[in-house]
Amino acid sequence: MNPYMHTYTGKKINPFAFTKDDIDIKDIAHALSLLCRGGGHLKMFYSVAQHSLNCAQEAFLRYQDSRLSLACLLHDASEVYISDIIRPLKQHLKLYEDIESQWMKVIFEKYELSELKDEDLLKIKRIDDDMLAYELYTLMEHQSKPSCLLKSQPCFAERHHHDVEKEFLELFERLSNIK
Repeated sequence: MNPYMHTYTGKKINPFAFTKDDIDIKDIAHALSLLCRGGGHLKMFYSVAQHSLNCAQEAFLRYQDSRLSLACLLHDASEVYISDIIRPLKQHLKLYEDIESQWMKVIFEKYELSELKDEDLLKIKRIDDDMLAYELYTLMEHQSKPSCLLKSQPCFAERHHHDVEKEFLELFERLSNIK
């Protein structure tokens, strides 16, 4: 069996033996713009890239920290290389969580985010959870209104993946150039 995956930019990667040279922001932006949140169980297409853009905006408004905003933009980047599994199932799949953690470690190293502290990771998790609550409420009519408050006005509109990919890359460029 062939152990390699092929990426949008033409890379050939072994998902069990990879380095930061295998990671490309163009692959991340492209693939995330084509992946639907919630396993596709939404009333319209809403991409992981849109979710990531919304999380990055929320992070910046909450903490005024471009590094944390960049980490939020990239917090689901491992899904590009190993796909995603819905939360209720993922918590029972230790091997998947270990592989996902290794991918995120290398992705954060590549984009100079490996120095994030545990408290930063908790902030990212809180933003991700809060955004999920609003996504479920907005994109699945049978969910109750979230109790958390967002500082941002997330965009939940259905958008073409090319536009989302472009916005993702532009935001990545802006955030990664602020040091």
